[in-house]
Amino acid sequence: MKLWIDADAAPRDVKEICYRASERLELVTILVANQRLQLPVGYKHLRAVRVDGGPDVADLYIAEHASPGDVAVTADIPLAALLVPIGVVVIDPRGDEYTVHSIGERLSVRNFMDGLRSTGVETGGHAAYGPKEKQAFANALDRALNRAIRLR
Repeated sequence: MKLWIDADAAPRDVKEICYRASERLELVTILVANQRLQLPVGYKHLRAVRVDGGPDVADLYIAEHASPGDVAVTADIPLAALLVPIGVVVIDPRGDEYTVHSIGERLSVRNFMDGLRSTGVETGGHAAYGPKEKQAFANALDRALNRAIRLR
């Protein structure tokens, strides 16, 4: 089992929570980005993969290398739509888990909102990432990892 992080847009707090979980569980954790990543010193199970620049290159790398039973962290709904059907547990940085029951609707809403934005409609965005979101993510990651470990 591996923990995958779509690192291009993951908040620093999310990465730090993943780093600590990686060490605690001795879990290979792979950060994928299209820029150079500086991994913190002292974490034995962290890996970084730098992919070429371009749209969705990091997403495609994760989709091609993740396996059933892995856990992935991403806010990218199209990436989640690729991972969930193959058995990867996917959570977003706010602690929401994408499931086979929710991913279709989430992708439809995302595409609808993207269409609105492309016509100039202001759709707003998420509230600021704060302590409440950080705690929700930490709890969701802990549940997802423990469930994945039990199913191994």
